[in-house]
Amino acid sequence: MSADSLPTSLYESLLLKLATVLELTQQSEGIVTPQAKQMLLQATNDFKNAINQAKELAAGLPGGEMQVEDQDEVITMLEELRDRKREQLAQFASQVLVSGAELVAREAKMERTKREDEYEHYLLRF
Repeated sequence: MSADSLPTSLYESLLLKLATVLELTQQSEGIVTPQAKQMLLQATNDFKNAINQAKELAAGLPGGEMQVEDQDEVITMLEELRDRKREQLAQFASQVLVSGAELVAREAKMERTKREDEYEHYLLRF
């Protein structure tokens, strides 16, 4: 796993670990037996460790130091940039299509002129 990727499996496992803790507390024999207490302690520690690891990973994400308002501002700025780029791309695409159509028309005109010149030259031979 690269340094920039986030282990989503860790976050996905949190719900399962919490459910395990809740199941153990809701068992019919409860947590009165030493074995049940040990299982609950193990499940609780496992959940707590996973929570702490998830917090550390989340805190280390780039941009995590930004406030929500700052993040919203950056997102808005990026959306505007994306929209401008899309507009530029659409303008470019339409210019290329027009230029392509003009080129075809010019070539057709040149071809007609060339044929007319050849025909005129042919007629002048006689």
